[in-house]
This record gives sequence, C-alpha cells and structure tokens, in this order.
Amino acid sequence: MAQTVRRGRWLMLAAFGTLVAGSQILWLSFAPITSQAHEALGVSEGAIGDLAVINPLMFVLLAIPAGRWTDRRFGAALATGALLTALGASLRLVDPSSYAWMLAGQFVLSAGQPLVLNASTKVAARYFPPAERTAAISVASAAQFVGILVAAMTGAPLLEAGGLQLVLACHAGVAVVAALAVVFALRVPPAFATEATATSLGWLRRDPLMWRLAGLLFIGVGVFNALATWLDTILTGIGRPGVAGTLIAVATVAGIAGAAVLPGIAARRNLRRGMLVCTTVITALVFVSIALVDNVLFTGFALAVEGFVLLAGLPIALDWSELDAGPTRAGTAAGFLMLVGNLGGVVLVLLVQVLLGNPYLALAAMSAVAVPGIVLAARLPARAPSAKEVAT
Repeated sequence: MAQTVRRGRWLMLAAFGTLVAGSQILWLSFAPITSQAHEALGVSEGAIGDLAVINPLMFVLLAIPAGRWTDRRFGAALATGALLTALGASLRLVDPSSYAWMLAGQFVLSAGQPLVLNASTKVAARYFPPAERTAAISVASAAQFVGILVAAMTGAPLLEAGGLQLVLACHAGVAVVAALAVVFALRVPPAFATEATATSLGWLRRDPLMWRLAGLLFIGVGVFNALATWLDTILTGIGRPGVAGTLIAVATVAGIAGAAVLPGIAARRNLRRGMLVCTTVITALVFVSIALVDNVLFTGFALAVEGFVLLAGLPIALDWSELDAGPTRAGTAAGFLMLVGNLGGVVLVLLVQVLLGNPYLALAAMSAVAVPGIVLAARLPARAPSAKEVAT
C-alpha cells in the first residue's frame, strides 16, 4: 500500500548517488596510478591490475543473489552493501604499504558493490512516484560515471600530494561518509511497497525483453570498458599518442550529461526503443570514422557524441526493466542486467586486446560488435508502458 511521498526521498537519492559514485572510485583507485602503486606496494603492475578485476568478477558471482535479497529485504541488503563498501575502503588503510591489505579490502568492498548498484531501480520504485522514477534512475546511473571520472582525475594529484596513503584516505572518506548517510537515510519510510515474497526466477528466463536489454548492455558496457582500457594503445598505434586520457575524460563527461538527460526524454516521449537503436547505430559508425579520419579534434568530437548516447543506454535499460519486472522484482532485474553488462566488459576487453597488433582492426571490432545490437534494439517493443499506465 502506498504511503505519503516524502521530501526525504531526495536525501535518500543524494546519499545513494554518493555511495554509488564512491563504489566506482574505490573500484578504480589504482587504475590511474598503476606504475606508481606497483612500486609502493612491491608487486608487479599486473598484480595492481588484478585489484580492479576483482570487482567485475565478484559482481558476476553475486549479482543475482544480491538482487533477490534486495527485492526481499531492501533495507538490510542496502545497509549491508553500504557497510561492506566502507569497511573494504577502511581495510586498505590499515597498512598502505601492504598488498595483502589492499587485496583484502578490495574483496570486501567488491562484495558490497552488487548490493549497492542493484538497488538503483529499487530506490526509485520504493521512494519516488512513477512520474519521477526515470529521473531517479538517471541520477543513480550517472553517479556511476561520475565516480569513474573522479577516480581517473584524482589519483595522480593525490598521489603527488601525499603518496598512496592520501589516495586511499580520500577515497575511503567518500565511501564512509556516503555509507553513513545511506544508513541514516534508510530511516525515511518508503512511499511504496516493493518487498517480494516469491523467489522463483522462472519469469526472468521467459522474458524476452529482459534478454534483449541484457544483450544491449553486454555490448554497451563492453564497448565502454574496451574504449577506456585500450584507447591509448590504439591511438598510439595510429600515430596519435598522448591524447587518450583527455579524450576518455571528454567521452565520460559527455556520457554523464547523456545519462542525466536522454532517459527522461525517452520516457516522456516513449522513445526508448528509438534511443537504443540510435545508440547502437552511432556506436557502429563512430569507431569506423575514427579509423578513417586522421584528426584528433574529430576523434574528440566523435567520442563525445559516442559517450553522450552510449552511457545513456544504462539508465534507459534499467528504467525499462523496472517497468517490465515491476517494483517487487526490480532488484533481481537490475542484477541480471548489470551481471550481463559486466560480462560484456570482460569479454570485449579481451577481444580487442587480441587485435591490438593492428589498431585499425581493433577499431573495426568495436564497430562490428554494435551491429548485433542494432538488431536487438530494433526487436524491442515499439513502446514501453508509461509510468502512469504502470501506476494504474
């Protein structure tokens, strides 16, 4: 039964968005400082890279159980995710010179990440009226990309200012404050009942919309991860060294804007399918054009366009999944989509890695993987039910 929609929902969304961003900062703490971190910790650069790999691997293992727990016991699941995130970040501070403590902390915070990220649609369904849920999901999704950007931009300056200990302390500070804020915000009574009693996953196996959305996230997350991982190598191979960091930041900033703006437009005008078709078509064209046009400014423009539409695909898919699965199964639906997206992030990074000997082939592969996405997007329903239709 619905309760009064409270202004405290914005406190919950702000706290939750900060926690989501913090989880991504912690995931990528070492990515921009790999060479310095391996010296500080006395291990190989590969071992530093393994710290970031733990998160997607743990997500694949825990996404569905975490989603089902979120559907049954939202408050307990999200509070546990918040506390694991803060605890893992704090464990890394026990001994900033010990790789073992980094590894332990990364495992703990990685166990919390599915409980946090799977709650994106559940927070929207639990606290926000149907007309506001797309906006709430967009904010939570954009927070992921904000966290990625913050991690990329703060690592080197913080390391230079105070060494690895300062990096870990600042990133842990964000996580601890956000976790405490979420635990406090959970005291706000929900406006809508979202707890589920059924545990069967039969509906998910039989839902073609969920599988098509999952396929699109497999491609979308995979392309973004491959772009972020290998752009420097690819551009160096075609004679444009030293610009990848800036271009990735441009694509990510554009993506944050797209994730905040496009899902609302798609929902209001019922253009979700059209947006996702457009995203996959642009992805197929962008990387071919980068290979054909030897100009850094053009590459920057093309990646800004790509980031703007590509990163908006996540909140559009999550928003549609909540409408399709319903509030009581939103956590499981989100967990399934994010699981497949993380698998894509691993598979496409490895696929592009095999082709790095020829950067033009690597770019062609990133275009080619979007072609099946065009087919998947075109086979989505012409329209999704509106928030008003779902509410009634």
